[in-house]
Amino acid sequence: MHFIKEKDKKAYLLFLKGLLKGKAYVAFSYMTGILPIAKYSSGSELNMFIEFTMASSPAFSNYFGFTETETDELYARYLKICSTPSITRNGLKIWYDGYQTATGQKIYNPRSVVLALKFNNLESYWTSSGPFDEISYYINKNIADVREDLVLMVSGEAVTANVQEYAAVSMDLNTRDEIFSAMVVYGFLSHYKGKVSIPNKELMDKFRNMLEKEPSLGYVYKLAKKSEQMLGATIAGDTKTMQEILEYAHDTEIPLLSYNSEIELTALVNLIYLSARDTYRIEREDKAGRGYVDFIFYPETDKTADCIILELKINSTPAEAIRQIKERKYALRFKGRIGKESEYSGRILAVGISYNKDSKKHKCMIEIL
Repeated sequence: MHFIKEKDKKAYLLFLKGLLKGKAYVAFSYMTGILPIAKYSSGSELNMFIEFTMASSPAFSNYFGFTETETDELYARYLKICSTPSITRNGLKIWYDGYQTATGQKIYNPRSVVLALKFNNLESYWTSSGPFDEISYYINKNIADVREDLVLMVSGEAVTANVQEYAAVSMDLNTRDEIFSAMVVYGFLSHYKGKVSIPNKELMDKFRNMLEKEPSLGYVYKLAKKSEQMLGATIAGDTKTMQEILEYAHDTEIPLLSYNSEIELTALVNLIYLSARDTYRIEREDKAGRGYVDFIFYPETDKTADCIILELKINSTPAEAIRQIKERKYALRFKGRIGKESEYSGRILAVGISYNKDSKKHKCMIEIL
C-alpha cells in the first residue's frame, strides 16, 4: 500500500514491540497473515517470533488449508443439507486443491471450499477477494525472464525456482526468483521441492485470462489470441488453418519451439488452445482406455459440444497419432458405463498433430470416431 510510509511501518513495529516484547502479562502471542514479519534493522524489533510457513515449515502444515479428510467431511455435510446439490467432490478438487505443504500434503483453499458449498456453485471466490492485478504487476517487472515459464505452468508443468519467502515484503522485485517468491507467498503459485506451479482451476483461469489480455507478454499474448481461431478450426475439421496457426507459432521463434521434447510441443498446444478452457475441462496424460493420452477436452458448459482427443507426435505422422487413439480406445472416456448412459452427446474428434524436426513442418489430421 503506497500511502503507508516507511516511518508508519516503523511506528507500528515499535507499537507491537511495546505491547508484546518482554511483558509479564504476555504468555503467548499468535499472529497470522500471508507475509513474514517485517524487519527494518539488522535485529528485528519483533525477533521473539518464530515463523511457520506453508512452503518451508513441516510443523503445523496441515493448518494452512483444508486437508482431504476435512474436505470430505464438509462435502458429506453439504450433501445432507443441500436439497439440490450441483457440486461434485471431484469438482472441489479440480477447482480448489493443488497447494502443497513442506511435507507434500495436498491442501485446499479453505475460503473457496466453504463459499462453494455455501452457495452451491463452483467459481472463483478467493481470487475475486483481492487485487489479482498484482499478478500482472509482478510479471511485468521482468517479462523476458518469466514468460516461457508462464507458458509451461499454464500447460500444467512445474518449473524450478529458488523461493525466498521474504521477497514479498517489498514491491521492488527484479529477478525471476523474487517474482515467483512473491507469487508463492501471496498464494498465486504452489511450491514444493524447489518447483512452482499453478495449483488449481481457480488460479489457472486467472493466469489464462492474463495471457490473453496482457500485450506486454509479446509473442505469448499474440499466440494466445490465436487460440479461439484454433479451436474453431479444429471443430470445423479445417486442418489447413490449424497448420497455418502452428506455422505462425513456429515463425515467432520462441524458445519453446526448439521441440527437444514433447513437453515443449505440449506447452505450445496448450497456448494455442487456451480459449478452449472457457468451454472445456482440458486434462493432460489422462488415463483413458488402454493407455495415457496427451490431451482430452471434456465439454463442461455444453454436454452436446464435440469431445476432443488430441495426440502429439514428433518425427512421426498425424495418422500414427490417430491410429494410437483408436488402438488404445481413448474414446472410452466419453462412453457411458455399463447401465449408465454417457453425459456427452456430441461428436468424438480424434486429432493428431505432428512436427518433423527435419522439415520444420507441422501436420494435422482429424477423424470422427
